[in-house]
Amino acid sequence: MGYCSRSQAAVLIRAGRVTLNGQIARDPEKPVRTSQDRIKVDGSPLDKRPAVHLIMNKPRGVVTTASDEKGRETVYDLLEPELPWVGPVGRLDKASEGLLLLTNDSEWAAKVTEPSRHLDKKYHVQVDRVADDDLLARITRGCAVEDSSLEHKSDEHLRAKGARLLRHGDKNSWLEITLDEGKNRQIRRLLEAQGVRVLRLVRVSIGPLELGDLKKGAVRLLKAEEKEEIDRVLR
Repeated sequence: MGYCSRSQAAVLIRAGRVTLNGQIARDPEKPVRTSQDRIKVDGSPLDKRPAVHLIMNKPRGVVTTASDEKGRETVYDLLEPELPWVGPVGRLDKASEGLLLLTNDSEWAAKVTEPSRHLDKKYHVQVDRVADDDLLARITRGCAVEDSSLEHKSDEHLRAKGARLLRHGDKNSWLEITLDEGKNRQIRRLLEAQGVRVLRLVRVSIGPLELGDLKKGAVRLLKAEEKEEIDRVLR
């Protein structure tokens, strides 16, 4: 309903601060009918907020979180204070930059990030060597890489949908890497497994939406035609 994130909602519900049709509801998974059920938070009626869809050019060094225990700058520091609550659609890690979507439309966000939709995301990646055809082939072929983020470490197969050389110097090069799935630090882990170090990583497009000339750190509303183009791909 655009009030807060799902994790924040679960905290409110378990704390007994949410009522459903006059009764305290402590189960975040309890089904509701938003068109007819009466939901209140701290005694105030909860109405569905107008949908807001934003595009940001996230700078390097900014974290994609609402608050940071280390006091680092977050994407929320770049937003106008009068905006309603919005949440990031997917993630960009601290060292990554480029196109980031934010919205209070959780159903739309779930569609954009749903793996089965295979929405292409393109990245421009600077690496510490001059890439050759063999490296590009290995990136698209993929390999098994340990996922250390899991409690019980296991291997997962990481690959890119596409990889091509954009330009190169004497000691490094820029690649365009296309993903149609989203896994934790996927490009960095995939290249690291090939012995390649990432120097910069910039997301330049999500589906038909391109970062374009949006300045670093800038945020704007998605144009109606831009959202319609994404929605057409998601159907």
